[in-house]
Amino acid sequence: MSGNIVARRYAKALFTVGQKQGAAELETYGKQLAELSGALADSPEAMRFFHNPVFSVEEKKAVLKQITDKLGATQALVNFVSLLADKSRLVSLPEIAGDFKAMLDEKNGIVSGKLVTAVALSDTRKVELKERLEKQTGKKLVLDFGTDADILGGVVLQIGDSVLDASLRAQLNILKETIKRGE
Repeated sequence: MSGNIVARRYAKALFTVGQKQGAAELETYGKQLAELSGALADSPEAMRFFHNPVFSVEEKKAVLKQITDKLGATQALVNFVSLLADKSRLVSLPEIAGDFKAMLDEKNGIVSGKLVTAVALSDTRKVELKERLEKQTGKKLVLDFGTDADILGGVVLQIGDSVLDASLRAQLNILKETIKRGE
């Protein structure tokens, strides 16, 4: 979750409303919030427009209405972003969407992670590793795979806030420190 307390509060408010309406509505809010945030992220002009104090709240709401209509957003989400416009919080929409996704993932037992290797892995190897990690953690994982030749070998795994650095580079650094201390 982001460090923005205001964004977290708005995300929690929408999350609470969604929970009261049911799991399907909660998922819909998450999907639509992510779509809206993505649409705004893809359009830097829109974000500059929402940052600009020269434009009135009503003008910003009119633009938002066009965007939400194009995305097919529910009335609840339209009302939510309208509230954000009233409170001059539209610039926090990406953080709100990120916090909402984190809350939804936590509710659904999904953990995001990243696995970095020195060389690219085959698709079958990625699936095997993901299944093994899911079995070990007991949670559903959404893993991003990456490569970094600087780790020389092994893996660097980040799941949630935990990082396991089993790379050759890290082991060489430990060995270097041990030699420096004379152990």
